[in-house]
Amino acid sequence: MIKRVPVSELKPGMFICDLNCDWIEHNFLFSKFKIDGEKVIQKIQNMGIKEVSIDTSKGLDVQSAPSAAQVKKEIDAKFMKQVEVLAEPLREVSLRDEIKTANAIRDEAKATIKNVLHDVRLGNQISMESVQQIVPKMTDSIFRNKDALLGLSRIKTMDEYLFFHSVSACVLMVSLSHSLGLSRQEMDDIGVGALLHDIGKVKVPHEILNKPGKLTDEEFVKMKDHVTLGYEILKQIPNIPEPALMVAHQHHERYDGTGYPNKLIGEGLSIYGQMAAIVDVYDALTSDRCYHKGMQSTDALRKIFEWSQYHFNPLVVQHFIRCVGVYPIGTLVMLDDHRLCVVIGSGKESLLNPTVRVIMNAKKRAFLRPLDIDLSDSKTVCKISSWENPAHYDIDPFQYTDLIK
Repeated sequence: MIKRVPVSELKPGMFICDLNCDWIEHNFLFSKFKIDGEKVIQKIQNMGIKEVSIDTSKGLDVQSAPSAAQVKKEIDAKFMKQVEVLAEPLREVSLRDEIKTANAIRDEAKATIKNVLHDVRLGNQISMESVQQIVPKMTDSIFRNKDALLGLSRIKTMDEYLFFHSVSACVLMVSLSHSLGLSRQEMDDIGVGALLHDIGKVKVPHEILNKPGKLTDEEFVKMKDHVTLGYEILKQIPNIPEPALMVAHQHHERYDGTGYPNKLIGEGLSIYGQMAAIVDVYDALTSDRCYHKGMQSTDALRKIFEWSQYHFNPLVVQHFIRCVGVYPIGTLVMLDDHRLCVVIGSGKESLLNPTVRVIMNAKKRAFLRPLDIDLSDSKTVCKISSWENPAHYDIDPFQYTDLIK
């Protein structure tokens, strides 16, 4: 049986089948292994991990521990209960009207961060003019219709992860800033920090940054150095906003003090750092990397909700879920009548009732004539029963949205 166990109850002889720490790039060679000594337990504790899953058929048991399935069921229930009344309508124009502009803005942002990283590699002074011009454009687009840039931020390629991650982080941070009610100046300043938050990775050796396997202890230390290296680079820029520096310097800190580089805890971590920690983890979880396949957005949100009892500020997590949506554009969902759909618009009154486009009869595996359904309409009787993995149906959901022409 698979059980969920607090790290404090681990003992040599137990078999770990899930470290439950997707939020950190850990340096264990395997995620599944038998504990062979106290040093391993100490290493797990030092990483800030609070709970793990053990396989009692392959190692020692903890009789009082609940099953992993039971814990998941309880967390899912709490997650859905919290989000069922949340909604954040923010659309002055339709998605179709905004998407062309949003596409151009995204391309410009990607080119901007490419040029900045190129300058850093060459040791040149960073030109902030292009950065300070593109971030307000992104903010304006989000005010017009946040679904456009948020949807586009989910479409990225693995071989250009660093560029797309920077752009996505900027979009997510600006959207979260709006949800939290921050000022327009703060939104733009935070966006600058998000676009540049991983700039220190340029100084990390390529063979470490793109290593397909787990890092050694020494490599892991060098990887974590990117935060301090990036902060030092950004400090040299005249008049760079303080919120931008905080985003870059604190995006790997954790609310319970288990992050790095300074192990800031609670309100000792700025609101900008609290936001950046959530955004950075979410985008990393949902992205394909050389060493892991990205998870579905809804699964990532549920994991972040679970970890908010330790690693993230629960209130900020609630706002993040609110601005992203439980079912972001491009999410594949199953209706209770077995029709497979793609989410094409966020819910107007509830995160659980987005606008969807019907594409398939899942029972017959037969494609249907596309039909748009607003699940928030009182006349609509069907509801979402589950979110689905597109790989199981061999389809690209984004092809059925208005994001791709």
